[in-house]
Amino acid sequence: MLYAAIDIGSNAVRLLFANVFEKQGITRIEKASLIRIPLQLGKDVFKTNRINSTRTKNLINTMKAFKLLIDVYKPVDYIACATAAMREAENIDDILKKLKVETGMNIHLIDGALEAKIIRSVNTSVSQNSEALNLLIDVGGGSTELSLEKGNTLIASKSFKLGTIRLLNNKYKHDVWNEINSWLNQFKTDFGKINCLGTGGNINKYAKLYGENEMKTLSIISLEKGYKELRKLSSKERSEIYGFRPDRADVIVPAGKIYLEIMKHIQAFSIFVPRIGLVDGLVLRLHEKSLFKTKKKINKSKKEKI
Repeated sequence: MLYAAIDIGSNAVRLLFANVFEKQGITRIEKASLIRIPLQLGKDVFKTNRINSTRTKNLINTMKAFKLLIDVYKPVDYIACATAAMREAENIDDILKKLKVETGMNIHLIDGALEAKIIRSVNTSVSQNSEALNLLIDVGGGSTELSLEKGNTLIASKSFKLGTIRLLNNKYKHDVWNEINSWLNQFKTDFGKINCLGTGGNINKYAKLYGENEMKTLSIISLEKGYKELRKLSSKERSEIYGFRPDRADVIVPAGKIYLEIMKHIQAFSIFVPRIGLVDGLVLRLHEKSLFKTKKKINKSKKEKI
């Protein structure tokens, strides 16, 4: 079945169309189309606590275009969610009203904890060992979500107000690094044995450029090498040499710093990059919702026959 999900992030807005199906008892997501628009809403919010009129207009036009595509594709269901930049904007109520009037869509504001939970739902374990500890690291424009799991059981999860756009513009509380390290130190006895999983467009790029693509892994040595190479270049040079979009060229270096600092602190040797994200998790939730409704109808029908 085809579903659509919209992720209004701090750096970009994404629309994913994906087919979800069951194969050998496993739910699989197959991407049909992904559209990404680099609105960079966080550049306004993390400086002024508001989204300016120009970006608001661009957001509305983007959502209008997305709604037209949804109407043409006709998915079984769709959902639109927004994360850090939108939920922190002081003028969010006015923007949500305008979006509702001009597109007919309801935008769901989700907090960091829910964002992490949704991403975890499509997590592919790095180990078949149910006793292994896995740290999921998701770095966005406005926040970083950390979730520690043992097998498929969540042990702890926390969202931190540190993201690529905040770091790029020096709009973050500097003691947030201490907050992250303090949270990680709860699991100090396992440092050196925790598997890392990375999600987000930037770690995907690092893995593609410097990782072992077939294994979807990136050693910390390779990540640091890539980070140092890219840090030496200007944003314009990164675009010209690597073909990065301007918004990616801006944020890929601060993203590398966040992943590296976390990995170094827990003494991780590598990071697994399954190339999943919030939109994948949103699609999966829509599918689960559809299955629940179907089962409910079947059970109701059975009861009526009885």
